[in-house]
Amino acid sequence: MIVRNPAMRWPVAIPNDVRGQRIGRIGRRAKYLLMPLESGALIVHLGMSGHLSVVSVATAPARHDHVDFVLDDGRTVRLTDPRRFGSVHWQPYPVEDHWLLEGLGPEPLSVEFNARYLGGRARGRRLAIKTLLMDSRVVVGVGNIYANEALFLARIRPRIAAGRLSVPRLGVLVDAVKATLASAIQSGGTTLRDFAATDGRPGYFAHELAVYGRGGEPCVRCETTLKEVRLSGRATVYCPRCQP
Repeated sequence: MIVRNPAMRWPVAIPNDVRGQRIGRIGRRAKYLLMPLESGALIVHLGMSGHLSVVSVATAPARHDHVDFVLDDGRTVRLTDPRRFGSVHWQPYPVEDHWLLEGLGPEPLSVEFNARYLGGRARGRRLAIKTLLMDSRVVVGVGNIYANEALFLARIRPRIAAGRLSVPRLGVLVDAVKATLASAIQSGGTTLRDFAATDGRPGYFAHELAVYGRGGEPCVRCETTLKEVRLSGRATVYCPRCQP
């Protein structure tokens, strides 16, 4: 590895003995990429603007090329991150013991994320259901855009206390989360201005958004004017008629 700038979101500190270790099948947990080696794994977070590219080792690094994972075939996997919100960590096995991973909730498309589970996490909670849904200790991968869209699909108002929702209604919400994420994946994600997929194309899910970013516009279902509020510091849009 070549670390040009260790001052990312957290300092990059990788032991020297990773040199020469074979890389296994790349995995993922929440927003973290997992590169398994023989004695542990590299954990990579791309932050808001980071990306990985495969280039020749002879390719001169640019200003924001902070880390190279040098391969033995003359290529390198290069981490570029203009904002330096990303990070690279080393964790001996078991990888799930790393402090970034150990407290994470289930993956949203897994069978573990279901109505019974969400009901248990919501029971007795006065916290707004949207805030609970975005808590990575409850479920990972449900960001602000997808929480808005899933709650609209499930016809649940974002500010309702999580503990007031019955298990059947939470089951509808779980199904809505899964459907929203599946649709977004099929469309290539939701494009930010500096995002590009592996083939260079932007994500097109933004063209299908029903509520996020549409405050003050008519609801796609009933044409009622959508309301926009701030909830836990995040933009939250809902239909006052469809989401009672």
